[in-house]
Amino acid sequence: MPPEASPSDWVDLTFLGGLGEIGLNCLTLETADALVVVDLGLMFPEDPLLGIDIVIPDFSYLRERRDKLIGVLLTHGHEDHIGAVPFFLREFAVPVYGTPFTLALVREKLREHGLLAKAELKEIHPRESLPLGPFTFEFIGVCHSIVDGVGLAVTTPQGVIVHSGDFKIDPTPVAGRRMDLNRFAHWGEVGVLALLSDSTNAERPGYTLSEREIGLTLEDLIREAEGRVIVAVFASHIHRLQQLVDIAQKCGRRVLFSGKSMVVNARLAQELGYLRLPPELELSVGELEHLPPEETLIITTGSQGEPLSALARIALEAHRHIHIQKGDLVILSSKFIPGNERAISTVINNLYRLGAQVVYERVAAIHVSGHASQEELKLLLALTRPRYFIPIHGELRHLVRHAQLARAVGLPEERVLVAEDGCRIRFEGGEARFLEPVETGRVFVDGKGVGDVSRIVLRDRRHLASDGLVIAVAAVDPKARKLAAEPDLITRGFALEEEHERLLTQARRIMQEILLRGLEEPNQDWLEIQAQVGKALRKLFFKTLERRPMILPLILTL
Repeated sequence: MPPEASPSDWVDLTFLGGLGEIGLNCLTLETADALVVVDLGLMFPEDPLLGIDIVIPDFSYLRERRDKLIGVLLTHGHEDHIGAVPFFLREFAVPVYGTPFTLALVREKLREHGLLAKAELKEIHPRESLPLGPFTFEFIGVCHSIVDGVGLAVTTPQGVIVHSGDFKIDPTPVAGRRMDLNRFAHWGEVGVLALLSDSTNAERPGYTLSEREIGLTLEDLIREAEGRVIVAVFASHIHRLQQLVDIAQKCGRRVLFSGKSMVVNARLAQELGYLRLPPELELSVGELEHLPPEETLIITTGSQGEPLSALARIALEAHRHIHIQKGDLVILSSKFIPGNERAISTVINNLYRLGAQVVYERVAAIHVSGHASQEELKLLLALTRPRYFIPIHGELRHLVRHAQLARAVGLPEERVLVAEDGCRIRFEGGEARFLEPVETGRVFVDGKGVGDVSRIVLRDRRHLASDGLVIAVAAVDPKARKLAAEPDLITRGFALEEEHERLLTQARRIMQEILLRGLEEPNQDWLEIQAQVGKALRKLFFKTLERRPMILPLILTL
């Protein structure tokens, strides 16, 4: 514990997202008078979240502490760390700190949301220090699958807390900027109260391959290709883009960037000096059809089979400018992210159908992870020698495996703290303890709506998607005590074919009987009659077809 600290100078870590899941990263460092947010990430929706565009953290905890919120720090520019920034800045007016490329990506997002003018963005650089309230942050350069990533060494009233950021230890990085192990070791000498470390690859033994290794494989594939080459890659992976540009230059090919995010990221990286692309090497869309196929290299989005991406549209012959030709080589230079396998397979099959040759991770070594494997994780633990260890960034299985690694290198059981979303860990008097968890959640963004799609709405969407819809319509004249129009059924997604016409007729008859009984009774509650119709039709359809469509009875009274 630092000499100036007193028992009342507690420091809390509160995890609002990113633990027990991949994405949604959001952490707060808090004292009695100040609160700083580290990362504001989003998560892309899983299959059950029908119609949802993105998922962001619930900011309720921050709203309750708005008065002591003093800033946001971003470790790097991936969506799972910056994607929720625009939604945050709609509500909170505090400075956002990040490295140049990270803030360049944030600016593009804020421009799209109309928030750029009022945002306060402040650049930071590795090895710089930033005093912020009771904290002092030092930024430590790390290697990752995006440029300008940093880890953090935070001097707090209770001691130094080190946050690894997303990292791997790459001895031969493409950009020449190695992970700054010296600064991590320096803080290990000073004394680290707690280490928070990336757990994504905690199950993977050994070391993660260098990005440069993949460049050799890509060069062999492109050099041997006789026709046009199309490479799909994450638009934020500037190191990979640089390698592809360098390979194109060696192989006598010109480069075309395709896809909105690819074009934007390539431009930003060039403006900041992270991507070196000779002007004569870049190809415009208009020049593409006039250049021999063996002299072109197209770098595009869509490595995960995203439906609206450039590669998906190319595979469906729906792209305005790029069309697959027999003999084209398509390389998907990325990992199959769990949940995307079906979409990726569909794109691959469509490309094969059009006559292309396709190379992807399962048939060639054309991708490496940007996250540290077990031996690198052990090395960071050895360099920092923390009093406490908290695995972060990963599903629960990754966090538990990382905790096991920490114990294997000598940390006592009671000093390895496995947390999940909502957990609060208080450091006080140099010791750590869990506090009562806080309420956390996920906010669904659907179009322009933020948080207006409830779980009930999602339940109804799933019901409609799996079972279809039946609208039962009728008009009655209670005064004349008669039906103003015959009952009718409108179905969507219920697959009632001609052979089910008898069932439809039976359903109309049941509905008519219920309506006629209602007309015979004075002061009948027609909402209750609607409920009776719905109940009767649900029973009929399940008994006959074992299906449970959503039933919407609608009775119009004249």
